[in-house]
Amino acid sequence: MIHRNRRHFILGAGAVGLGGIALSSGAHATQTWPNRPVTIVVNFPPGGLTDAIARTFAQYAAQKTGQQFIIENKPGAGGNIGAAQVSKEPADGYTFLHTVSSTLVQGRVLYANLGFDPDKDFALVAGTNSGALPLVVHKSVPATNVKEFVAWAKTNKTSFGTWAAGSAAHIVCQQLNVLYDLKMEPVHYRGEGPMWQDMNAGSLQVAMGSYQAMRPLLERDVIRPIGVPGPARAPLLPNVPTMVEQGYDHPAFRIYGYLVLAAPAGTPKDIVAKLSALWIEAAQSEGGRKMMESFGLRDLPLGHVEISADYENLKKQLIPLVKELGVKLE
Repeated sequence: MIHRNRRHFILGAGAVGLGGIALSSGAHATQTWPNRPVTIVVNFPPGGLTDAIARTFAQYAAQKTGQQFIIENKPGAGGNIGAAQVSKEPADGYTFLHTVSSTLVQGRVLYANLGFDPDKDFALVAGTNSGALPLVVHKSVPATNVKEFVAWAKTNKTSFGTWAAGSAAHIVCQQLNVLYDLKMEPVHYRGEGPMWQDMNAGSLQVAMGSYQAMRPLLERDVIRPIGVPGPARAPLLPNVPTMVEQGYDHPAFRIYGYLVLAAPAGTPKDIVAKLSALWIEAAQSEGGRKMMESFGLRDLPLGHVEISADYENLKKQLIPLVKELGVKLE
């Protein structure tokens, strides 16, 4: 049974706002946008990076436009429930999706029926690099690096926490299983928040995720970082080497991803461009900088043109990799 977590968070600029912003010429630009509240559906629960970016950047957009931006958390089915909802909304610039790239890329391989077409049903607005997502073990696991962990996992029952099926964490788990004949069980959550709660309770032996979300457990020595999948070390954990530096150079251990803002296909291009620009501005605002620094993020979001191009590159890298692993989900 799928449980839905429906939570709204309203962001408003009130009387000090700038009012609706007149758009440039075009068939759909005869009215101002936004002239009523805008909803951003986050297909994961509060407590993780996907939600934090949406709330912080939407608050900036609200302040700039004078309109409310409503954050609606709608997790479930690896993010597919929220994505399917947005795909069916009117393409009028008043409903958007904020999601992880795996919802739009890896999901098509994992699920027989997503409930939406990731290429045809959405227009990409902006993309924020998810940054380094460290691999950590529970304090009960006697490993300080990936080699020691693999040796331990060969002879011990191991549950590997992921924030969603098809996520980078899921791919790393499955690739380690394949390469080293491990039998780790991936345990999928509706986002990072509940995953770190279970790690704190000792239900998981290993997990991956964002620095800020795992930080309370790091500070209390509940978990220990052992490596960083991806192309670079985590800025806030500079002494933890990447998996590649430790000799694990399979493409699965070099992957990266985005937090993607998307609109229903057919949304006016001038609205897409306007919100894309606001998203990039938000990252450079005081609140945006503080939030990104807390998660160890350094790169500004890509605009709608750049993220659309890089999205194609991401598909070329990740879809064959997921197919090779042979993972299928209901």
